[in-house]
Amino acid sequence: MRVGILGGTFNPPHLAHLICAQEAHRELGLDRVLLIPARVPPHKPVEAEPGPEQRLRLCELAVAGDERLAVSDLELRREGPSYTVDTLRLLNETAPNDELYLILGGDVAAGLASWREPERVLELATLAIAGRRGTARGAVTRALASLRGGDRARFFTMPRIAISSTMIRRRVRAGQPIRYLVPDAVASHIASEGLYLR
Repeated sequence: MRVGILGGTFNPPHLAHLICAQEAHRELGLDRVLLIPARVPPHKPVEAEPGPEQRLRLCELAVAGDERLAVSDLELRREGPSYTVDTLRLLNETAPNDELYLILGGDVAAGLASWREPERVLELATLAIAGRRGTARGAVTRALASLRGGDRARFFTMPRIAISSTMIRRRVRAGQPIRYLVPDAVASHIASEGLYLR
């Protein structure tokens, strides 16, 4: 099975996350894309943290009814920082026949060399890089050239969608609508639980 891995804080998940998952699924011929919320992101704290369980629930609501997408609580069950290499190792041990594709934005992929065990990451998964404006494909390719396995990276086209989790949290705090920016079920859960108001 060809499985895409889309990690993040998903605080909250929004339509740009889902479109990214969909386009990777379509262009790379994936069987499924797994959204994996991080428990403790290694590089930055989770802002306005509603709790990892709430972020997991929001992801489940976001993908409900779409058989191409699923959610994994793999990183939430593990103590300490959520290093991608550990997640990929575990996925590989659990389903050794699956072909893993790690879905990243170009800006993130360009910084892969600074990650924990970047070459092991590239052994365990093929990079699936969302082409975005602002990060030149050549710059990403050059950044990956120094890493063994970096030449196997695949690019897919991601429409430019200027939605961010930060923007959504700001809008919730300001009492502004978030409909059409997140799935309806996500908006309803945020409202009913009073998330992001403080």
